[in-house]
Amino acid sequence: MSRRLLCTLAVPTGTALAAGMQIFCQADETPGGEKASMKEAKATSTKQRLGQRQKHSTRKSKVCDLIGWWENDLGSKMLVDKVDSHGIFSGEYHTAVSSTQKPIEPSPLVGTQHLDEDGLCTFGFTVNWKFSDSTAVFVGQCFGEDRGEEVLQTSWMLREKVDSQRNDWKATRVGRNTFKRMA
Repeated sequence: MSRRLLCTLAVPTGTALAAGMQIFCQADETPGGEKASMKEAKATSTKQRLGQRQKHSTRKSKVCDLIGWWENDLGSKMLVDKVDSHGIFSGEYHTAVSSTQKPIEPSPLVGTQHLDEDGLCTFGFTVNWKFSDSTAVFVGQCFGEDRGEEVLQTSWMLREKVDSQRNDWKATRVGRNTFKRMA
């Protein structure tokens, strides 16, 4: 029997994230059997493909491999150093931009990706900034171009701490970035 945990952020349509929003989590047990075995086989197969990509220097495989260094259009860099067979990954984010007056520090990132056979994987990750009272969430999709260039198209939401609920209106920013794999 395997156990999964599904978490959902409940946000009413047309509203921005605000204090009081809740995250709902639900455990799910999958009994052993043919269906569970097929899922395990697919996860093992995906893990093997990811391992093979790491061993070879060419990136012609269609599997989206997030491991490595990425740089966005603003000069920020991220390192994804671990991806497990379920698509859970971690690493470090080095931002090139900030409105804080404090020195910028690399900050941890953690996320998940949807492992697809076609290589057009979607993913999401969170960065809790070590140097400021803010958190960013990124969602995106991995694309492999014909000329071999891998691109991550992302949208993000940044939440900064404010001093009162009255100032909540200015706490959230939204944007987009394109990341390219660094050589």
